[in-house]
Amino acid sequence: MAVPPKSPYTFSRRDRDRLPRTEPLTGRVIAVTGAGRGIGRAVAARLAAAGAAVAIGDLDAELAMETAGAIRARPGGRLLGLSLDVTDTPSFEAFLRTVETRLGPIDVLINNAGIMWVGPFGEEPEEAALRQFDVNVHGVLRGMKLVIPGMRKRGRGHVVNIASAASKVAPPGEATYAATKHAVHGYSTAVRAELRGTGVHVSLVMPGVVDTELAVGTATGPTRRLTTEQVADAVLDVVLRPRFEVFVPRQVAALTRLAAVLPGRARDALHHLLVPDQLAALSDRSVRAAYEQRTRTARLPEG
Repeated sequence: MAVPPKSPYTFSRRDRDRLPRTEPLTGRVIAVTGAGRGIGRAVAARLAAAGAAVAIGDLDAELAMETAGAIRARPGGRLLGLSLDVTDTPSFEAFLRTVETRLGPIDVLINNAGIMWVGPFGEEPEEAALRQFDVNVHGVLRGMKLVIPGMRKRGRGHVVNIASAASKVAPPGEATYAATKHAVHGYSTAVRAELRGTGVHVSLVMPGVVDTELAVGTATGPTRRLTTEQVADAVLDVVLRPRFEVFVPRQVAALTRLAAVLPGRARDALHHLLVPDQLAALSDRSVRAAYEQRTRTARLPEG
């Protein structure tokens, strides 16, 4: 992968000139899944600081409420911390219903909840593979199916799916995780086509390796490890200026375009050179043991 900028992902001067000077999201209601920690927490904080009313959903209800209380919102800002199991339809319905009752119609849904198992594909426990599809794929599909009908009726809305650079590449050691992110990319592409002309947008934010518990013990290859704030800035950017694909860092887009036109051997060589080999990186599996045990258990919090 191309080396990202040394500074965090920020708007260019031209981008910033296009944005309202203060609180550009005032009046927007935004729901974020898996927002008790990691990327989701940073996204919620960034959107709240921009003026949005933000609902933080997490399987750990106490953590969701603590996170909502800890985020510094604008004066008078509205933040909710709510229980949410993205693998359970009644739970997701209750979450969305509570958000709309207390904050108003949802303008933006950020599907962020996700988990990852790392290791040889033949050693992956079946429960870990099924759990990744339940959270990473069906959790996203469920959210889209539940929130988009209301957006279509209002003639406006936006779903932002936090995918991964693994939507386009497949690192060794992340076979199932990459498969789930490829699935989210394909589903989002098709739904976006169905929604053309309705006023409802679908976006994919695809970061590289981010410094969160999900990525503990993994390698970044020739790139720098991203911060959650870099991803949060990218999410704010796409909420303000909707478009379909957003890579973090932006240079990853060039890699995927190049790989798409290269012949097979050259593409394989590029992949080997730039995509991190997580099997080689993870020499000590114990560093991920606590995280993976927690995320393999259906009723415990997601990463």
